[in-house]
Amino acid sequence: MSSSPPPENAERILLVEDDDLMRRSFGTALERYGYRVRTAGDGLAGLEHFREQDFDLLILDVMLPGLDGIGLCRKVRETSLVPVLMMSARGDGLDVVAGLEAGADDYVVKPVDTYVLVARIRSLLRRATYPRPTDGQGTEQTPQSGPGVVEFGELRIDMGGMVVTVRDAPVALTPTELKVLLEFAAEPGIVLDRHALLRNVWDYGWDADTRVVDLCVQRLRRKIGRDRIETVRGFGYKLRR
Repeated sequence: MSSSPPPENAERILLVEDDDLMRRSFGTALERYGYRVRTAGDGLAGLEHFREQDFDLLILDVMLPGLDGIGLCRKVRETSLVPVLMMSARGDGLDVVAGLEAGADDYVVKPVDTYVLVARIRSLLRRATYPRPTDGQGTEQTPQSGPGVVEFGELRIDMGGMVVTVRDAPVALTPTELKVLLEFAAEPGIVLDRHALLRNVWDYGWDADTRVVDLCVQRLRRKIGRDRIETVRGFGYKLRR
């Protein structure tokens, strides 16, 4: 951990948490780990910060005044694929499901140890390092047929450029959705169980809540075609050739 201020090129995190003590505690801890942290105490302030500045990752508490974390995540997803980590204090899972359905990539349940929070942050940031080439005007390139391009019906994946299209139209995927799709594309027709996906995509080295897999697959289906990923009940999912 670093005791000096994070460098200017450090990864930038927006932390939106309404509990003053927790916001200061997490903010200080993350800065010690080398991140540049900006904080907000409510959802509307968090949305304003998000629109003013580019961030590498967002941490959103579910229960926020003004605009809750679920609504804030939906607003973010209207314009951005930035990784989103939700924090929930509820143990019944309702917040977890709502957050993941809104487009969050992962979640932690409070109270959470700093080392667990940092582990989830590092995992999300690793997923976000996949290159997304553009045409110089911010528009993702459409891949051409050739080496490194795989096709499954109307779905086309440029494995080198990490560009996904359906019927030649670019598909915007979050880093987590892209990583899940690449796992399927590497073994088309092979059933991948949820726990293997948790290990390979979310970096969970222990049994965890498989709903993150199920809801990510649901979002992915909406983008690439509901029939492209098949559910194999009792086992997991597979990509149809």
